[in-house]
Amino acid sequence: QDAEVVRTRDPQRLAQCDVVVDVGGEYDPERHRYDHHQRSFTQSMRSLRPDKPWTTKLSSAGLVYCHFGSQILAGLLGQPEDSPVVTALYDKLYENFVEEIDAIDNGIAQAEGEPRYALTTTLSARVSHLNPRWNDPDQDTEVG
Repeated sequence: QDAEVVRTRDPQRLAQCDVVVDVGGEYDPERHRYDHHQRSFTQSMRSLRPDKPWTTKLSSAGLVYCHFGSQILAGLLGQPEDSPVVTALYDKLYENFVEEIDAIDNGIAQAEGEPRYALTTTLSARVSHLNPRWNDPDQDTEVG
């Protein structure tokens, strides 16, 4: 909760971090490394938590949610992690929010074939609107 957030791809700086998310090229929950960008990475919610039904390949966001979502929800709600309320909310939040992030981040299409409409208000679309356009002379992504 009081963590300092550092944005870097520098391996020497990453090695000093307590938790590394979405960079670094390794998934190792024992060392708190949560990247999904390795060719060998195939984890899904179901492969990590066999009691869950979802088979969408996890993004780094999904990995963090998988490992810490119940704990965070329990803390916010003041209930035990294994309470029915925390379990229900964990499942609903994954199914109706985080799974979409996992799928989009991993390039998984929402439907087979040609989509009938464009999705332009997804979380990914909203974030992309903050990034500079490809032909913008100022390519500073930190401004957005």
